[in-house]
Amino acid sequence: MSGDETTHEPAHEPAGERPDGSIAHRVPDLGALELLLAVARLGSLGAAARELGITQPAASSRIRTMERQLGVALVDRSPRGSRLTDAGALVTDWARRIVEAAAAFDAGAQALRDRRDSRLRVAASMTIAEYLLPGWLLALRAQRPDTAVSLLAGNSTAVAERLLSGEADLGFVEGLSVPAAWTRRSSPTTG
Repeated sequence: MSGDETTHEPAHEPAGERPDGSIAHRVPDLGALELLLAVARLGSLGAAARELGITQPAASSRIRTMERQLGVALVDRSPRGSRLTDAGALVTDWARRIVEAAAAFDAGAQALRDRRDSRLRVAASMTIAEYLLPGWLLALRAQRPDTAVSLLAGNSTAVAERLLSGEADLGFVEGLSVPAAWTRRSSPTTG
């Protein structure tokens, strides 16, 4: 390529968008999704703003930004309140799943942070820790919000070792066989 040649972005990619496939710039942020869910639940942008502790103008701006980002109208605003458009109702269903997943992520991350001072130490194999435990931690948090939980993740053998050594109070593993460490322990009835 000579010094006077220039390269051009393909016509189908808007200027400034990265061609690397990252969706971070195409998906609204978590706060905007939470706001949309609150508007759907409360039927009012002002009420949603109050619930989330932001001003009504800030809430309006977030919704407008999200609508521009997605390229669709999400909310019909009127003096009687706010109503989701058909596209808004669909986006709200998707947003709910994202916010629930973020809450599960947060519960799992909190369990990892609380390793030292927790009251319930849970060890889990990687598959369970990744796919099942975040939901279980959310359910536990809803039922017993004051219970501090720590999470130790590893393979099934490591889970068994942590239980036997007293590093964990509860363990979850998957598989058809019992970890070898558990077969060495005798039950209280057999001595």
